Amino acid sequence: MAAFRIVFGLLLAAALLCFAVYVGTGQSAWRRRGLVVLKWTLLAAFGFFAVLIFERFVLS
Repeated sequence: MAAFRIVFGLLLAAALLCFAVYVGTGQSAWRRRGLVVLKWTLLAAFGFFAVLIFERFVLS
């Protein structure tokens, strides 16, 4: 659980950094990279929490 939180936090920080570089440089490639990182981070989080919820239903 702690490892997931660390990875999730680092991915969110990477997306935030990409958006900051986009604001600083104005290059749209950084915005696209930030959106891709954010999209996959959120999909991984939804999958992780779906597994936790499913596991709770199965075990109870």
